[in-house]
Amino acid sequence: MKRNSLVLTAVLAILAIFAWAGWANWQYRKQAAERRLASNPQVELIPSSPGDVPQLVSPLLGKPAPDFALEDLAGKKVSLSSYRGKAVLINFWATWCGPCKIETPWLIDLRNQYAAQGFEILGVSADDIDRDNPKLFASEKNDIAKFVDQEKMPYPVLIEGDKVSKPYGGLDSLPMSFFVDRKGTVVAVQLGLTSASDIEANIRKSLAAAN
Repeated sequence: MKRNSLVLTAVLAILAIFAWAGWANWQYRKQAAERRLASNPQVELIPSSPGDVPQLVSPLLGKPAPDFALEDLAGKKVSLSSYRGKAVLINFWATWCGPCKIETPWLIDLRNQYAAQGFEILGVSADDIDRDNPKLFASEKNDIAKFVDQEKMPYPVLIEGDKVSKPYGGLDSLPMSFFVDRKGTVVAVQLGLTSASDIEANIRKSLAAAN
């Protein structure tokens, strides 16, 4: 009887931990969405089902994704326009961003799963970069490269994301993802940490659109 009580207590404790984790993630997503709304009056939050997090509606939704050209870690310029004809996920992230570290393995798996269908991810780092100090610049790039190597990120990683943050509405919350179809139109936007299934649904949307 005592053993059964201990097992029941352990099960209840595990369930409580999962419930707390779900609540914490909901709170994070809700607060991130509210911060985004406060910092950018052009962004709207559309109420969804009761108890769910309001959905972000970006002014870019349904419009062409702003083009950009940023350097990758090897110093090569990479432009968004060069990926026209592919579905692209533009993922703004940073090495110091905790939710980004959770999301990255999902992105890697999904990129590998859908690459053959004409899908690619552009990982745009929002980490600080100081070009005026060569030594610091090299160190900052090295920190990003270490993260990329550790996670085995197979897609292009670009630096100095702040340079293109304005046309994308700012980078007040990370991660921030824009799903672009084969014609260069933004078909979905995700703010903050969501789930692998949410990301996959938007990847499918970007691949299906404009076919």
